[in-house]
Amino acid sequence: MDVRNCKSCGKLYNYIGGPPLCPSCVKALDDKFDQVKQYIYDNPRVGVQEVSEANDVTTMQIHKWIRDERLAFTEDSMVALECEMCGASIRTGRFCKSCKDKLSSHFGSLYEDISEEKKKEFKEKEKKMHFLQRGGKQ
Repeated sequence: MDVRNCKSCGKLYNYIGGPPLCPSCVKALDDKFDQVKQYIYDNPRVGVQEVSEANDVTTMQIHKWIRDERLAFTEDSMVALECEMCGASIRTGRFCKSCKDKLSSHFGSLYEDISEEKKKEFKEKEKKMHFLQRGGKQ
């Protein structure tokens, strides 16, 4: 059992995973997220600072939600982020579509390379002769 203090209120709670917050603070944060999301929906051209002040949420928390792709802004919004790889302007997340595609294909090719290595390794093991030792152990 992993018992921790909540980073927000300081109460002890049984940590299972996710943010280091107790269940009541997680619920409060989720409620605040819903409030911010509705505010942005009602005011599509709003900036992060205005959202922060109107909803009593830190700009850092709003940026975290944007980077986690929980919040997105319209194309005509004042909010713009930079792709962490190429610097292109994006509205949500960490990477632009082009860089996401590059990363995806790169990781896919790594998996294929590993699979080929495993196949070769398995074939090499197949060629070897195996003997059972006395007592049935290998």
